[in-house]
Amino acid sequence: MKGTARLAPGTPSAAPAWAGSDPYAAALRSGHGPLFLRRADGWLLPLDVERWCARADAVDLEVLDRCEGAVLDVGCGPGRLVAELAARGRTALGIDVSEAAVARTVGLGGQSLRRSVFEPLPGEGRWGTVLLMDGNVGIGGDPRALLARVAALLAPGGLLIAETAPVDVDERAHVQLVDVTDAHARAAGSPFPWARVGTRALLRRAGAADWRTADQWTSGGRRFVALRSSRPASSSAEPPNSAAVISSQRARKPSADSPVTPA
Repeated sequence: MKGTARLAPGTPSAAPAWAGSDPYAAALRSGHGPLFLRRADGWLLPLDVERWCARADAVDLEVLDRCEGAVLDVGCGPGRLVAELAARGRTALGIDVSEAAVARTVGLGGQSLRRSVFEPLPGEGRWGTVLLMDGNVGIGGDPRALLARVAALLAPGGLLIAETAPVDVDERAHVQLVDVTDAHARAAGSPFPWARVGTRALLRRAGAADWRTADQWTSGGRRFVALRSSRPASSSAEPPNSAAVISSQRARKPSADSPVTPA
């Protein structure tokens, strides 16, 4: 992984064990599953690989219409949202710990870096919107730590749009990726921390961390929450540029030193 940072004690791991796993990479490259997260008790959560690898659907487009300024897609996966934003001429960057995810995003014409959200990132404190879609509010297994990290990435008053679980749940667990087409249901890598958070649980955590609720809605059976950062402006902070445009839409793999950043 590029640009790995030394993490403080208690910080979620920068590179989950599944990041380079064959089942996950193979699913993204092929564009289909089945692929599951499996808890220690055997419970399986299906991953919607086909939807992730398709073009942004009508529900996704509703979310993107709400985005403000430059957009950071955390856990961008195969890049459908970043690619759609790039096609609209919006400044957008996807980050993902999976090399296959980054490669697919770049292949679609989006900008992407292989990076964890808990590592140093370009444009910290200047992003207009951060996206946590497709269950990515569970990254790191600690929603409180993730909310704090996102607050540091956003510009003052910036917007977080998170997709919450479709049921009322507040769960932290260790899971493994499982390819159920394998005769032995082989799990990829060591267990890693993950969280499932429903709308009520996220709003409760956000309120305790001084986020302001901007909106909540349901569309196409999926649930979303929009939160507004309450971080005060500083004299050195640059405002987000809502009209920023990526200067080149050529599909290329950006280096750690030259990613797109908020204007």
